[in-house]
Amino acid sequence: MPFARLATVTTPTSHIGLGLAAVGRPGYINLGRDQDLGADRSVAALRERTHELLDAAYAQGVRYIDAARSYGRSEEFLADWLNARPDIDDVVVGSKWGYTYTADWSTDAERHEVKDHGLATYERQRAETGELLGDRLDLYQIHSVTPDSPALTDKELHARLAEAAAGGLTVGFSTSGPAQADAIRAALAVTVGGEPLFRTVQSTYNALETSAGPALAEAHDAGLTVILKEGMANGRLAAPHAPGRLKEVAEETGLGCDAVALALILRQPWAGVVLSGAATPAQLASNLHAAVVDLDADQLTRLATLVEDPHAYWERRGRLPWH
Repeated sequence: MPFARLATVTTPTSHIGLGLAAVGRPGYINLGRDQDLGADRSVAALRERTHELLDAAYAQGVRYIDAARSYGRSEEFLADWLNARPDIDDVVVGSKWGYTYTADWSTDAERHEVKDHGLATYERQRAETGELLGDRLDLYQIHSVTPDSPALTDKELHARLAEAAAGGLTVGFSTSGPAQADAIRAALAVTVGGEPLFRTVQSTYNALETSAGPALAEAHDAGLTVILKEGMANGRLAAPHAPGRLKEVAEETGLGCDAVALALILRQPWAGVVLSGAATPAQLASNLHAAVVDLDADQLTRLATLVEDPHAYWERRGRLPWH
C-alpha cells in the first residue's frame, strides 16, 4: 500500500493531504474562491498557484496529493511539478476517474463536468492519467460512487481494475451524496476472485455532515485507508461563513475556524488522511494548524450540535454557485 510510506513521515502534518480541486480549474464551488484567486484565472496563473501550493505543502510535511481527471488541469500541473523535482520520491499521488471536465476553462459553463462510470470512460481516462503521471500515480479511485452506480456491479470493469491492482496500482473509490454510507457498504462487498477489490475510500465528512462515519469505521476495520474530503464543507466552516459555535471554539483555541474544523475530523480514529482544499499558501498554513489543535470535551459537545440532516446538507451543497 502506498500509504505505508506516509507512516515514515514524522511531521505533525503527515495525516493531512492537499486536494487540487480548487486550483486545477478556473471555476469551483468553494465559498470565497472568487476573492482567493482574483481575476486572473489563466492556465499559466493557476499552474503557478498550484506549484506554489505544492511547494508550501511539501515544505510543511504534507505528503499526499489528491487530483482528478475532472479537476481541469490538476494532473497536468501536478505532473509538471513532479517532473521539475525528480529528487522528490516520497509523495503519494492519488487521482480519480469517472467525471470528464467539460467547461473548456470557463467559469460560466452550463456544465462543468459529466459523470460516467462505464468501462469505456475508465479506459480512456486511465490512459490520459497515465500519459501525465506515469508511474508516479499510486492510487486511482472511482469518482463519487453512489449506491446506484454501475461501477458497483460491472464485472468487466472490476476485472480491469483488478488487473491494474495486480500491476501495482492501488484501487479505491470516493463517495458523494446523502447515501454515502450505503455506497461504502456496497463497495466493501465487491470482490474479484474472492478478494476485496478496493483498498481506499474517500468520503465527505465534516462537522456538518457526519452520516458516513459508521460505514467509514467499518471500512477502516476491513483494512481500507480512509481519506476524508470537504472537511470545511466547501467553505461553510471557514471564516466568515462559519457557524457561531465554531467561531466561539476557534476563538478559545486561538486558531482559525478552518483549523478547528479539520482538527475535529483528524481526531477520528479511523481517519487515515484529511484533505485540505486550500487555494492559497496562507489558507494552507492555517489549515495545517489543525495538527496541533487540542479540543476538550465541552468544545466537542458544542461542535457536535452543528450536524445537519444529510439530505439538507447535500441539497444546500448542490445550490452552491460555481465561482
